[in-house]
Amino acid sequence: MESIIRNIRDINSDDRHALEHVIGQPLRENQQIIIHVKTMSEKAIGASTSQSPSDKAAALPSWCNVYDGLSDQEIEDVEAVILDRDHWTRNPA
Repeated sequence: MESIIRNIRDINSDDRHALEHVIGQPLRENQQIIIHVKTMSEKAIGASTSQSPSDKAAALPSWCNVYDGLSDQEIEDVEAVILDRDHWTRNPA
């Protein structure tokens, strides 16, 4: 297994934002990102590609299904609230 280690302070802004998006949390200057690259056996590759989409979905944690049961309009309404950040202000301490 190969490990790739990068200091966050050495990563340019665009790449840093992409990594934050992938891992789902902000990164700080004093952190490192470590990526492990593993070569899979042919048997493991066959097992992962033979799963049906419903099997793969069942393997996801329940919080991934936050929109289950909502209509398209309800999802659009939720998204509008999430994306509307104009009224989010911080009061200086």
